Amino acid sequence: MIAQPKKSNLAFTEYAYEFPAVKAFGNMLRPFSGADIGTVFRKIEQLKEDTHPGQQLDLGELLSQLAASAGKKSFLVFKNNKYFTVPTDSIAFFYVKYESSVIMCFDKQEYSVNYSLEQIQHLLADKQFFRLNRQYLVNFNAIKEVEHYFARKLFVRLAIQVSDKLLVSKEKASVFLEWLEDR
Repeated sequence: MIAQPKKSNLAFTEYAYEFPAVKAFGNMLRPFSGADIGTVFRKIEQLKEDTHPGQQLDLGELLSQLAASAGKKSFLVFKNNKYFTVPTDSIAFFYVKYESSVIMCFDKQEYSVNYSLEQIQHLLADKQFFRLNRQYLVNFNAIKEVEHYFARKLFVRLAIQVSDKLLVSKEKASVFLEWLEDR
């Protein structure tokens, strides 16, 4: 038996638990029937048949590529008693200031957001943003240069000047350099 989500005062709660369809495989977190499962398996079998001979279908790889390419396109912010959206492309980096997350745009405008840096990291495309350390999540386009630093760490300079010294740990240094190169 599948557990049903708790009832809420919000309208359309049945849509709150749905994921967008991934290559028409259906939604993942909603109540489903045996017919729904059968439909998904038929679609998977059809996809396997449509692949060329010798070509392997790796469903996990396909799903990870789709998830990596996706990413939040904008953030809703509140400033000066107004709500508006900030496009992700205009964001230079996210950082933690007084235990809350802040957006810094390329035009040097700052906006507070109601997400933790970890939540933001999962919302964004991996190819566009990288988590340098516990306090900074940077856009690839905001990186000006990278230098070697003491004890095999990396020192990152951004196009926008920051008061903190942005260091990448020696454990993350090789992953960061691969991320920079993978364009």
